[in-house]
Order: sequence, then structure tokens, then C-alpha cells
Amino acid sequence: MRKNAIVLALLATTFMLSACSPTPSKSWSGYVEGEYLYISSPLGGRIESLNVQAGQDVAQNAALFSLDKEAEIANVEEATARAKAAKAQALNTEKGKRQEEIAVNRAQLASAEAQAALAQHELQRQQQLLAQGFISKAKIDDATTNLKLTQARVNELKAALAVASLPARVDERAAANANALAAEQVLRQSHWRGKQKTEMAPQAGLISDVFFRAGEVVSPGQPVLSLLPPGNVKFRFYVPEAELATIHAGDSVTVQCDACAAPIIATVTRIASQAEYTPPVIYSNAQRAKLMFLIEARPDPAVAKQMHPGQPIDVKLSKATTPVAEKKS
Repeated sequence: MRKNAIVLALLATTFMLSACSPTPSKSWSGYVEGEYLYISSPLGGRIESLNVQAGQDVAQNAALFSLDKEAEIANVEEATARAKAAKAQALNTEKGKRQEEIAVNRAQLASAEAQAALAQHELQRQQQLLAQGFISKAKIDDATTNLKLTQARVNELKAALAVASLPARVDERAAANANALAAEQVLRQSHWRGKQKTEMAPQAGLISDVFFRAGEVVSPGQPVLSLLPPGNVKFRFYVPEAELATIHAGDSVTVQCDACAAPIIATVTRIASQAEYTPPVIYSNAQRAKLMFLIEARPDPAVAKQMHPGQPIDVKLSKATTPVAEKKS
């Protein structure tokens, strides 16, 4: 009886230790996944040139493809002409009349002044004749009226000459400047549309696939090719619920694959917040628990270039990572 009690006590102790410190599996199964960039143009059109092919490495800002942009070139030329016209109209409101027009106004003023002087002399002559009794007072009234008319004409032309040197009214100038600014923005939009017909690589990476060929027509936003930057390669693996406490975001894991010359170190970046059942296809011959948690880890981009999406991997905690149970002890 005493011997059985000792055995039961040992078994109970073992069970309690195993419950507090879950022992991780030798490795967890998973695969390599890529977050592809699907490169498209916001504008549709016919593919004029395709500068890359599947499997090719490209540098950042390398030309990928270009669409026919004859219509955009015509729009730029039209917008340029309209912008020049609007700017010229705005500048014109800042100026007075041309010198030739001002010269005409001055000549008219000189003529009016001469007529006013002549009317003044005529009035004086009529006044002398009235004093001698040769004419009636009605003649004086006519001469006085004529003098007033010629003087009014002189004042009118002086005012016109002063106005001829002034720019347009403030409101007219503001409207002209606003039209010029609007025309410049239309030109800017035309330039932008023309640039969208040529797509550059947003990042360095591998051309994974090309979906169209030169001469084919694509719709706006329709991907022409897919690009996989090294930084978008990650590892996805599944950890049983009982072993979840042994791994945390920021931990280092060691990744091995059939084609890997040496183990790869990756950093855990995500732990799924919800459990899921073991996927129907998993790269392992070992029996897995049904309830699993998805874990994602990212390697160094320089190493990630050697990996291929879909490639099966085995993952285990790096020696540099200490499980929680060991830290508590």
C-alpha cells in the first residue's frame, strides 16, 4: 500500500509539473507565404510596352510597363494652351490700355480743348457784338451753351485718359487670377494622368507573374503583374493550444526546410487571436491536435529572397527564447 501511494504521489507530481510547464513539440509545421503587390494602373488602355517577365528581379523604381498615352499627350497640350490663355487674360487685367489707344485718347482731348478754346473766343466776340447792338441776346445764349458743351467734352476725355492707364477692377482681376489657377490645376491633372500610364516598381522584388502581354487592353485598376518584395515573405505555422504559452510576439524561431542549407532565424510578428482547426493540408506526417493557433514570423529580407511561397517548413523555438514556465522558475 505504501509503495502504491508513493507511485501515485509521483504521478500526481509529474502531472502537476506538466500542467504548469507545457513541453513544446520538437517542431511545428507550416509553409512560406508571400504578400504580393498587384501592380496596376488607375487608368485603362492598351499595353504599349512590357519591360519585365516572370521570374525577373527588379530594382525599386524600375519601369514595369506602359500604356498607350496618346490621348493624355493631347490633353496635356490642350490644357497647356488653355492655361497660357487664362494666364494672359489675368495679366491683361493688371494693365491699362495700349500706348496706341492712349495716344488716340490724347489726340481726342487735344481736339476737344481746341474746340473749347474756339468756343470761348466765339463767346467773347458775341458779347462784344451784343454791346454794340449788332446781335440779339439769343446769340449770346447759344455761344454760352456751345462753350459749356466743349468744356464738358474736354472733362470727359481727361477722365477717359486717366482711366485708360488704370488696371481692371479688383473683382475682375480676382476672377481672372482664379481662372488662371483653375487652368493650371487642369494642366496638372493632365500631367498626372500621363504619368499614370507608366508604372514603376514601388519596391525592389521578384516579378512573380505577368497576367497580360503587350498589345492587350486592360481596365482601370486591373493588375498587369504581381511583385513580391523580400520584406513581404513570411512564415505561417500552427501551434497546438496546449503549447501556445511557450511562444510570444517578438520571440525568435528557427525555421528549417528541405532545401535550406542552414536553419533560418525569424521573428514572431503575429499570434492569431482565435483558434482554428488543423487545416486539411498540412506539411507533416505527425499527428496534430485539432485545435490550433496560427502564428506568423518574418525572416530577414536578405534571407527571405531564398524562400518560395508554398514551401513547407518546420519551426521550433530558438535557443535564445526562454519559455514562460522557465522564466517563472
